[in-house]
Amino acid sequence: MAGGWLIGVLVQIAGEPAPLRHYFAVGHEDQGKSEWTAVDWAGRTGRIAASPLGGQEPVEAIRPLTAAKMKTLGLASGEVRELGWRHPRRWLAG
Repeated sequence: MAGGWLIGVLVQIAGEPAPLRHYFAVGHEDQGKSEWTAVDWAGRTGRIAASPLGGQEPVEAIRPLTAAKMKTLGLASGEVRELGWRHPRRWLAG
């Protein structure tokens, strides 16, 4: 059962030719709530992409996070962690 979600959001940043995927760890069990929370946070960085780009959806739940994984990486229930632009390998590992 998911304790949280790893979410990717395509964000258009001023000066960049194409939207970039920004990653968030969100400590909500509900996938939809996690996606909307990530969109709210991503909106602080730039404009959210309106359509898919290169097969990537503008907002995508990449992986559920177990309670054990959240504890290991220090993500509390209800907390949002902005992970940045780089592929979050630590959050994806088993």
